[in-house]
Amino acid sequence: MKKNLQTILVVALGLLTTVSYAQDWGIDSRTRIDMSGDGDEMSTDQRVTLGAAWGGSDWGIYLSTDVNYTIVDADLAATADIAVYEAYASTNLFGFANLTVGRMAKEYGSGTWVSTNDWAATRNAVEGMLFDINNDFVDLDFGLSQRDNGDGSEMLDLMWLNASKSSGDWSVNLLYSDIMGVSGGVTTEAQGMGLDFAYAAMGGALDLNVSYNTLTMGDNEMDFMDLSGTYSVNDDMTLTAGRASYGENGFNDLLGLGNRGWYGTNSWMSHGNIGHLGANEENMYVGGSYSMGDFTLSATVHNVTNTEDDTYERAATEVTVGYTLSDNASLSYKMVSDDGGTGTDANYNWLTLTVTP
Repeated sequence: MKKNLQTILVVALGLLTTVSYAQDWGIDSRTRIDMSGDGDEMSTDQRVTLGAAWGGSDWGIYLSTDVNYTIVDADLAATADIAVYEAYASTNLFGFANLTVGRMAKEYGSGTWVSTNDWAATRNAVEGMLFDINNDFVDLDFGLSQRDNGDGSEMLDLMWLNASKSSGDWSVNLLYSDIMGVSGGVTTEAQGMGLDFAYAAMGGALDLNVSYNTLTMGDNEMDFMDLSGTYSVNDDMTLTAGRASYGENGFNDLLGLGNRGWYGTNSWMSHGNIGHLGANEENMYVGGSYSMGDFTLSATVHNVTNTEDDTYERAATEVTVGYTLSDNASLSYKMVSDDGGTGTDANYNWLTLTVTP
């Protein structure tokens, strides 16, 4: 651990020296205490992000790093690491497009396929080349990415095209991706599609959202749909209801870049939500939020069933209390109870402090 801390200190000093020459820079910190389980062990994780930018009218360079420090309460064991979050250069192409090369944090549509997953200590980012074309009709992103361990046994080729459009009360986002991966000498080819539509009805008081996603691998097709509506009762209160449903083959975003954990993993820990469900499963959820000055309270109840198994039922409840300490700091406490379809509740508790100077 001492060696890790020395390395982080040296890198941090180098970054601070680099930032001192930047045209713009920023720093933020998130400290989270995990009190999940039976309460006999806690862990504390702090993520500090330092970013710096340089550029001119037609070009730019951006660099940001995440420093993570974790302490496990039982024996005060600590781990530390530093990782590049974003590192890219961009330039304008003849006034109609931009070219960006490097490691980029991206979020498309509902985030089912591509999301930063800010909940995690180590966030998602896309590595590769991106062309983005902005015009009055539609915003287009065309990206290419390749990861290779050097000997060809582990490789991922990704191509994606994202189109988004907003006008008045509605917005739409369409993402298509072509994926080829090699793992352990086995090659997998797949095509993914995500369609998100949002509409603000009743003068903006009712937000309607539809998300439909498919993943095709040969003859195997997976699909997932989420329908939801959020009604603003007044400036302080909202009510939400929705239904997420999965096809006969289930669904997982193959890249692992989405905002939900894969089926069979603990998405509460990795993504802070219930995650993707299994084949033929449906999640009917209702929730609401209320603001009282600097305090906010939100709650969501999930009821999961299986269209092919009448005996299966899963119940989960999540409650979050938030408090705004200042313009630059906030505190939140999140509680989750989930029986996982077994009838025995698993409990999760997190206390999070976020500071953005």
